Amino acid sequence: MANPDTWPEAPALEGRRIRLQPLRVEHAQEMAPLLDDPGLHAFTGGKPANLAELRERYRRQVVGHSPDSAQRWLNWIIRRLDDGRAVGTVQATVTEEAGLLTAEVAWVIATAHQGHGYAQEAAKVMVAWLRRQGIVTLVAHVHPDHAASAAVARSVGLAPTVTVVDGEARWEG
Repeated sequence: MANPDTWPEAPALEGRRIRLQPLRVEHAQEMAPLLDDPGLHAFTGGKPANLAELRERYRRQVVGHSPDSAQRWLNWIIRRLDDGRAVGTVQATVTEEAGLLTAEVAWVIATAHQGHGYAQEAAKVMVAWLRRQGIVTLVAHVHPDHAASAAVARSVGLAPTVTVVDGEARWEG
């Protein structure tokens, strides 16, 4: 893969109703209450991070690449354009597989903001930008019972495969 230092950083991106703002450590303060919901982990497992844990996670993520530079990490906060409030996150992990750039994508919308199409719009904006950067393959992992997340994956052109990793189906496109 291209050197992570030369691959583009996550830019600010805008959709019709949302703005994707590149992640900063300071976002943990605002995001911690939104993500402090065990329901968000119903399909993925784990538990909500407390503020200190979320700050530490964001501190690692904003570096923008894995320690061995094999992965490029792109992370955004999703904000509503009308009032600037954060509603969730989207992310992409870019790797090179067989000489082709692949991005594993994911999205999380705070429970109070689900059902309004924010994940779908944010994922479409992110994926369009990734495609312009040369991403050939997109991948997402979706729990088979998570219909809303499956709908988001479908909306960006992904389809389920027979591969299952940690109880989640691998979607590709």
